[in-house]
Amino acid sequence: MSKNTRVGVSKGFKISKKNVHELVGKLSEELNFTVRSLDINFVDLPAIVEINNSYMKHNFPTDIVTLDFSSEIGRLDTELFISFDVAKENAEKYNVEFNEELVRLIIHGILHVIGYDDTTPNEKRKMKRVENKLTEKFGQFNLKAVIK
Repeated sequence: MSKNTRVGVSKGFKISKKNVHELVGKLSEELNFTVRSLDINFVDLPAIVEINNSYMKHNFPTDIVTLDFSSEIGRLDTELFISFDVAKENAEKYNVEFNEELVRLIIHGILHVIGYDDTTPNEKRKMKRVENKLTEKFGQFNLKAVIK
């Protein structure tokens, strides 16, 4: 379990914080990173639009916003904002379980912070390959997520 990981949850959503911590611990071992500070916030649609606009200057919803404050690669000082509403839509769109989509988003955010990027087609392919491999390995990790 990662002691420096905090999980925030918006009203209307429920998730096992203990299981999120365990997932981060397993990803830390798999990807060889340490956590200085990692805040994972599960937010609703209006909140993710506001966050995306404030930090990225994009006035539309997204599934995840990753804010990286790390001073060295492999030692995370990061805040993730994951939209459970958009994750639910994406799970339905891509015909995957909601839980698996949330795991994928946590993986995606962490990959950004440890040096992966998806701004060019080549970078996106490399990142997606690793993301898919990790999601296949950890996607069934039960986060006990429920939209109320």
